This record gives sequence, C-alpha cells and structure tokens, in this order.
Amino acid sequence: MPTIRGIPGPYRFFFYSFDCNEPMHVHTRRERMLCKFWLEPVALCANDGFSPVELNRIRSIILKYHNLIQEAWDEHCGK
Repeated sequence: MPTIRGIPGPYRFFFYSFDCNEPMHVHTRRERMLCKFWLEPVALCANDGFSPVELNRIRSIILKYHNLIQEAWDEHCGK
C-alpha cells in the first residue's frame, strides 16, 4: 500500500497494490475515515465518514498536488 510522500497535512494519500486495473485514482485516510477520488477528472468516487467540508478540502489538496499524485501513480503502476 504505497503512500504518496510530500503532501502535508492530517491526511494519508495512497494506492492499493491492485489499483492499477482501475482508472487513475487515489485513496485518502484520516483516522477511521476513508475516501477515494478519481483523478481524471478529479471527482469523488467513494466516501466512508468524511464530512462534505473535509471532502472539499481533500479535493483541493488533490488538485494542488495532482502532478505529484499522478507521478506516484505512474511509478506504482509502471506507466
């Protein structure tokens, strides 16, 4: 479960090892909450526990660090 380094804040952004068969996306965790965002375009796919305010915050972080996340995806998935 590779974690994307270099994104500050209380959230952990990561991929699962089997994620490469799906369109590009990122998982985000804080405490026991978890969500998944598609990256092209950036859109919420799934949410378990995050409030709408936090989802908007996470989306903003994903947009800000989109290139870093995409590079990590490409490195993880071998593209």
